Amino acid sequence: MFGRDLIEDANVATLPAHVAIIMDGNGRWASKRLMPRFEGHRRGVEALRRTVRAASDIGIRYLTLYSFSSENWSRPRLEVDYLMGLVKRFVRNDLAELHASNVRVRIIGERDGLEGELADLLVDAENLTAANTGLTLIVAFNYGGRQEIATAARRLAEMVAAGTLKPEEITPELLAGKLHTVDIPDPDLVIRTSGEQRISNFLLWQSAYAEFVFLPLLWPDFDRSALEAALAEFKARDRRFGGVSEPTPPRQATSG
Repeated sequence: MFGRDLIEDANVATLPAHVAIIMDGNGRWASKRLMPRFEGHRRGVEALRRTVRAASDIGIRYLTLYSFSSENWSRPRLEVDYLMGLVKRFVRNDLAELHASNVRVRIIGERDGLEGELADLLVDAENLTAANTGLTLIVAFNYGGRQEIATAARRLAEMVAAGTLKPEEITPELLAGKLHTVDIPDPDLVIRTSGEQRISNFLLWQSAYAEFVFLPLLWPDFDRSALEAALAEFKARDRRFGGVSEPTPPRQATSG
């Protein structure tokens, strides 16, 4: 089960409310083992399951996983077809367990042009779990940060053209309200596996003040201990949000 069972020494107050993960390295994991890339993707789904369970157990409220970017369509057709099949199998095989464990599933990304059966499965996953109150699992599928921002800007431009909005009324908050993540808090922590140190068009707007942790291990090797290591690094960060740290007050001398 994807149940919540907080470890005794967990300090929930210091946990990031929202963790986002760029799941990178499936192909390299397979290549290092002289296996086909398909096997790396299959093992990556196993890592995804472990991560969702761990995040729920630890008490994270929101978990976003970058599963398929809008640029990934340029990969070889056979690989894309296999990835689409993996998504379908994950929804069919795991949705009941996610629902039973009170996990809410959200999908962010463009839906236009998706194959009918896949699009229906994504809608079914959201509808079935909409009332759940545990971990919110956000799957970024057919997602691109630049496209998301451009779409939000276009919606605001349409409102200006229609006369329902003045240009000077446009604020960061108003634009954020047109993003896929309108009712989801910004990520506190973004993790990327595989040793690469770039954001790859992922949550560009939302990650403005996120902490980043880049891990050398490849995604199929990601597990609870890797997640906890990233959380420990997050806990040690000094998050100032553009301000300055509060000075540590001097210790008072004691007499006697």
